[in-house]
Amino acid sequence: MGKLAGKVVVITGANSGIGLASAKRFAAEGARVFMTGRRARELEEAVKEVGNNAIGIPSDISKMGDLDALFDTVRQQAGQIDVLFANAGGGDFASLTDITEEQYHRIFDTNVKGTLFTVQKALPLLKDGASVILTGSTSATTGVPAFSVYSASKAAVRNFARSWIMELAPRKIRVNVLVPGATSTPGWHGLSSDKTFNQEMIRAVESTTPLGRLAEPAEVAAAALFLASDDSSYVNGSELFVDGGSAQI
Repeated sequence: MGKLAGKVVVITGANSGIGLASAKRFAAEGARVFMTGRRARELEEAVKEVGNNAIGIPSDISKMGDLDALFDTVRQQAGQIDVLFANAGGGDFASLTDITEEQYHRIFDTNVKGTLFTVQKALPLLKDGASVILTGSTSATTGVPAFSVYSASKAAVRNFARSWIMELAPRKIRVNVLVPGATSTPGWHGLSSDKTFNQEMIRAVESTTPLGRLAEPAEVAAAALFLASDDSSYVNGSELFVDGGSAQI
């Protein structure tokens, strides 16, 4: 029997990368998986990859109407949530002199507002004792030039967990932050439209990571499974780094 047998799991940002790898792993462990993503066609293909009766719901977490529709669907089809993986997020580079109001709102609306209201709107469906996983970033711990808006948004996510474990303590709902390092995802390989810049960034990260490489999405998904399952039953409010050691030196 799988570690998530009979569990209902919702994963946002599940159409690619870490979210998709986690959906595959969770489904293989017996979970009934609801997957979201902004790009409907890509999400449809991801659901096919996951199989195991996974359900895809196109959703932009920065839009309250989309979140309401997401959780209405989960309520109608499953009635509860055992694991919520608030994974959706994103960001891009801009130096301090080049940051725009549009960039600020785009990143904070997704990473901060979207994460906040994903969890808030899931609360009526979350079972007592449920696991909530938030996706953080090593950039919230170590400074990264021209990445300050994204880094600040992920620092906010980290602090959500600190507060929410206190508020949700009466219901025994655990909230933990999964912190991937640089991971071989479409987002990392497409940091900018300049392929040379992307390759240089990857080489720079590999050279400063003790394990000397990017993570594979499946490796991060394995850590997400730990936080989702009863294996982490006494882990609460923590940051689990899956970064090859890059943020530890």
